[in-house]
Amino acid sequence: MELKATSLGKRLAQHPYDRVVLLNAGVKVSGEKHEYLIPFNQLLAIHCKRGLVWGELEFVLPADKVVRLHGTEWAETQRFHHHLNTLWQTWSAEMSDIAAQVLQQVLAEIAESNEQNSWLTRDKTLGLQQKITQALTALPLPPSRLEEFDNCRDAWRQCQAWLKDIDQSRLLHNQAWTDTMLTRYADFFAGIESSPLNPAQARAVVNGEHSLLVLAGAGSGKTSVLVARAGWLLTRGEATADQILLLAFGRKAAQEMDERIEARLHTQEITARTFHALALHIIQQGSKKVPVVSKLENDTPARQALFIKAWQQQCSEKKAQAKGWRQWLEEELNWTVPEGSFWQNEKLARRLAPRLDRWVSLMRMHGGAQSEMIAGAPEEIRDLFSKRVKLMAPLLKAWKTALKEENAVDFSGLIHQAILILEKGRFVSPWKHILVDEFQDISPQRAALLEALRGQNKHTSLFAVGDDWQAIYRFSGAQLSLTTAFHHYFGEGDRCDLDTTYRFNNRIGEIANRFIQQNPHQLAKPLNSLAAGDKKAVTLLADDQLDALLDKLSGYAKPEERILLLARYHHLKPATLEKAATRWPKLQLDFMTIHASKGQQADYVIVLGLQEGSDAFPAPARESVMEQALLPVPEDFPDAEERRLLYVAITRARHRVWLLFNKAQPSSFVAVLRDLDVPVARKP
Repeated sequence: MELKATSLGKRLAQHPYDRVVLLNAGVKVSGEKHEYLIPFNQLLAIHCKRGLVWGELEFVLPADKVVRLHGTEWAETQRFHHHLNTLWQTWSAEMSDIAAQVLQQVLAEIAESNEQNSWLTRDKTLGLQQKITQALTALPLPPSRLEEFDNCRDAWRQCQAWLKDIDQSRLLHNQAWTDTMLTRYADFFAGIESSPLNPAQARAVVNGEHSLLVLAGAGSGKTSVLVARAGWLLTRGEATADQILLLAFGRKAAQEMDERIEARLHTQEITARTFHALALHIIQQGSKKVPVVSKLENDTPARQALFIKAWQQQCSEKKAQAKGWRQWLEEELNWTVPEGSFWQNEKLARRLAPRLDRWVSLMRMHGGAQSEMIAGAPEEIRDLFSKRVKLMAPLLKAWKTALKEENAVDFSGLIHQAILILEKGRFVSPWKHILVDEFQDISPQRAALLEALRGQNKHTSLFAVGDDWQAIYRFSGAQLSLTTAFHHYFGEGDRCDLDTTYRFNNRIGEIANRFIQQNPHQLAKPLNSLAAGDKKAVTLLADDQLDALLDKLSGYAKPEERILLLARYHHLKPATLEKAATRWPKLQLDFMTIHASKGQQADYVIVLGLQEGSDAFPAPARESVMEQALLPVPEDFPDAEERRLLYVAITRARHRVWLLFNKAQPSSFVAVLRDLDVPVARKP
């Protein structure tokens, strides 16, 4: 069957197409010079229109393309359109049955995949999208027509939901799956810790993304979640004990983790390691020569004595070196340096020792040659940094000599060796799941070790718990951006926030949270308390009231209640404590630096030294050229790390915090705290 334009219609229309022929499953539109074949599976619509005299057929194709036939006799055009449309619709109905089967099949595969009692990861959802896209290429109908057919409409809309908003579809699935898991394993979550896990903790535990960061404020149960995660993997059969790697940042923390795992999971097969212990294990398995870690790494006084001795020797033997050190100490650090043989001054040596220790550690952590360190320094300080490196060279040499005499390596060298072994493929990681505690303290070197491990198996999951509000170890190489930009470094995944603290009352939480979140670089997260606290739970008090405060505490603090006194520097330990044993014999008083208090808690906390001037808190922002060149760039916010330090101090307390300030030279934090409605008391 065919339809032709009339002679007059053809002449007046002046259109390339003047004839249409019906084919088996399509039409062919042609003219003197042009021909266009339109199969039914590309046809979206057929329109029949009437002009002043003649008829017009319009064939609508994908991508807004239209093919028109003009100048046909109107009655014939109507008959042809009716016949063609009937055939096309009959064909379409038949094809819709096939299309419905294709759509139902791909949805059944998705449902089967989702019903495999597992979390739907981002990687899996990308695979689902590919399945749907591939299925659409197998349809006998254009996808845009599927809405026309009752047997296709619902399935097509479900497919569209996966294609248009895959994140929402994934979240809905995972929410339903999580709710099912929390119900099915209610006994597990009720008994894995001494008290049942709260919903936020439980949801973090069951999250199945390959990269997951659990942000947890002070006292919100980070360790509980980490232990529960290990238990969950074992309970669900997702991993055996030897496939779980648990990492802590210190030997004491690792030991405490082991004790907790044994108590909660009733197994000794999972043991927590430090990063250095992990590196040593990798080297032992991947190398014939097993290194010994230097005793100096765990003996701070001996290590610092080594550096001071080397420093004194170079100053006494070379005038140029002595002159360079004097300029460094006076001009850059603004220290008062004695005349003459200043390197023999014991007080100066004690003050310098920890800095020398830190600078050598940073240089060793860098791992490259001195020329590479200098080349990598910011251009504006490169020349000065080069001079500093030359002054530090004898100390670095003394350190290497000491290691050679011990036939040992230091911690930085240990991790470097482990990474090289992994990159050369001489160690195959047995771990499917890596769990890391206190992630905010991670350094680029440790992050490189993690990535080298995960590089061997892209399916290895990383489950990290941390708190960017408690990141206070930048001076030792920790890089905050590894936490705040977690997914940039460790791959797409999820973030969970633990929103409840079990340590302090809501007044302490309110002040601490508002104080730390004034820095826009800190990740915003909720942290609520279950305990009420009055307005005096956080109080500013003049530092000359310390004795009076301890007198008052002695009247109501119970013998078993801990009172923690914290200072920015260890040498600010108050002389008052020398008489504490006899004046307040029933008070349990502990003094430590704020850095050392990380992970501690007490019933009452007294923060000392909120002052300007000498030994100021916040400490002056000015850094040595060594720190500027070798440490990550700090956030562009005044006293960012010092704020985190005060946050850590405040959040050690369960019931009350007193912030002792110098009335003559109050810390800049005092005004900030007053603006946050922290009351100033004249007496305790």
